[in-house]
Amino acid sequence: MEIKGITNKEEWEGFLAECEEKTFLHSWQWGEFQRLMREKVWRYGLYEGSDLRGVALIVKVAAKRGTFLLVPHGPVAKIPQKEMIGTLLLLLKNLAKEEGASFIRINPVWERTKENTAIFKNLGFKRAPAQMHPEASWKLNLLIPEDQLFSAMRKTTRYLVRQAMKNPDIALEQSGSSGDVATFSAMHEQVSQRQAFTPFSREYLENEFAVFSKDNQVQLFFAKYKGEIAAASFVVFWSGIGFYHHAASLPQYAKYSIPYLLQWEAIREARKRGCRIYDFWGYVDPKTQPSHPWAGPTLFKQGFGGEAHLYVKTQD
Repeated sequence: MEIKGITNKEEWEGFLAECEEKTFLHSWQWGEFQRLMREKVWRYGLYEGSDLRGVALIVKVAAKRGTFLLVPHGPVAKIPQKEMIGTLLLLLKNLAKEEGASFIRINPVWERTKENTAIFKNLGFKRAPAQMHPEASWKLNLLIPEDQLFSAMRKTTRYLVRQAMKNPDIALEQSGSSGDVATFSAMHEQVSQRQAFTPFSREYLENEFAVFSKDNQVQLFFAKYKGEIAAASFVVFWSGIGFYHHAASLPQYAKYSIPYLLQWEAIREARKRGCRIYDFWGYVDPKTQPSHPWAGPTLFKQGFGGEAHLYVKTQD
């Protein structure tokens, strides 16, 4: 097994297109986004002869808790996971020393099993004190007819979508224009102040939109009530998957169920683009963690059908 750098976007994306478990956080574009955010990035491939068997995107992160190397939602491989991590770890340790990084963090999208968790433990990893990206997600299979998708929704969700459809004061719009990111960002900031969370900066959102829009892989969705924006979402479409990455809705319009219709519009757009999965991005079990900040949003997502996917916890 040989590990070496990859500089060809087509080779990287072509490999990932053939892999099942993945998210856009390991895409070529996400590496470009990190560079726009002034982070240092490396892309490595694991080869058996000339055959590419795995990829790892590595980002150098300078944070208050120290500088570290992050592998976001990766590595992604077609070889046994134990073999890949063992080989990759040697490179990561050397790179960390060269870059003055105090630790290594891996945030994999591997199924959360005792066996997969043990792979990291046996290599000296410990569960990270904080997660960088979702450690679980709610996903919807789109490879069924639209009417079946609709009928498979929770009864209440289906009712609320229909009620919003019938409301003549509600209008939906889609935008692929970078100029509309400022509108979304302002709304996102407004909601963050009300709900007491730290929002992504306008620069962050604009840069993310910029890199994915180059390949027509991102779309903004807006829902208006009597001409005023009431809800919005920021959806990435990558490698056959639609990702519901950012969203915001204003409380004064809550009684009109507008986010339900907007979500259905994004799901329908994902199907039009040939996506096989809609990833609602971030999940906790509302039954076991009812006070978690994500409990309410998860209940909303679950209403559209789908199932939970639990990943190995973030490892340091």
